[in-house]
Amino acid sequence: MSGAAPATSLTLVQAVRDGLAGELARDDDVVILGEDVAANGGVFRATDGLLDEFGPDRVVDTPLAESGIVGASVGMAAYGLRPVPEIQFSGFLYPGFDQLVSHAARLRTRSRGAVTAPVTLRAPYGGGIRAPEHHSESKEAFYAHEPGLTVVVPSTPRDAKGLLASAVRSPDPVVFLEPKRIYRAFREDVPDEAYTVPIGEATVRREGADVSVITYGAMTQPALDAAEALADDGVDTEVVDLRTLAPLDRETLVASFEKTGRAVVVHEAPRTAGVGAEVVAALQEAALLYQEAPVERVTGYDVPVPLYALEQFYLPNALRVREAVERVVSYR
Repeated sequence: MSGAAPATSLTLVQAVRDGLAGELARDDDVVILGEDVAANGGVFRATDGLLDEFGPDRVVDTPLAESGIVGASVGMAAYGLRPVPEIQFSGFLYPGFDQLVSHAARLRTRSRGAVTAPVTLRAPYGGGIRAPEHHSESKEAFYAHEPGLTVVVPSTPRDAKGLLASAVRSPDPVVFLEPKRIYRAFREDVPDEAYTVPIGEATVRREGADVSVITYGAMTQPALDAAEALADDGVDTEVVDLRTLAPLDRETLVASFEKTGRAVVVHEAPRTAGVGAEVVAALQEAALLYQEAPVERVTGYDVPVPLYALEQFYLPNALRVREAVERVVSYR
């Protein structure tokens, strides 16, 4: 009988690096580019050592110009390459927003399918690391709103490597948001060999019967922590991790809600017009008659992300999730 496939205990950022190395080795058309990704190995060391391993034609330092990084990536993709641009922080992406939505997202439609844009845009995002302004934003709804863009947010090292491989192999552009709060928060056994995790499929992180907590990214762990605490009070909480925000896996969300009849949606982005609102709409449209209580949202606030002295008051935590679940479960 053969043993288990070889695996290594990795943090999330190490899994990203492992996934990038695997895709560079697998496909000569994969090219990494961005600010300090080559000589310095990236601001979070997600590309550490890749320059030495694959050379300056495959791992390329760029000027500090996000519009140029994204625009060049679209041109490279149209030419036949598979560029993986890194934006150092998602809050720096806005100068490249026009290239992303006006060109990358539309290239397939504009060319009637003759040309695609297999660009995987990586960006650390979210709060929790006591960073300065523009370093802690969660604006994933910007990109999920744009037709033609796929938006992926991993919450575990194993998923990070597999989802990244799927993104790089996709024929269309993917915005791959990496929650930097959990870059080095925990480790997980990650297969050494290449593998993929399907894009567009949510996963149930914890089975439960009383209430569904729907979340993604760095908020998955507080949701799980809240679920464990609630179990002591006899509340059986299911935790659903979206993993992909666009396209949204409505089937898994609805199946969970039909089972529990109650839901709390959690994300650290601002409340208004966030991904949580789309989740609530999906549940209302498909499973209204299963609903036992109003759906609650636990989110960031509709203000700019504060500096680190107030960051802990802005970000959702296990206590806020638990309190929301208790309100939903007690509703009659």
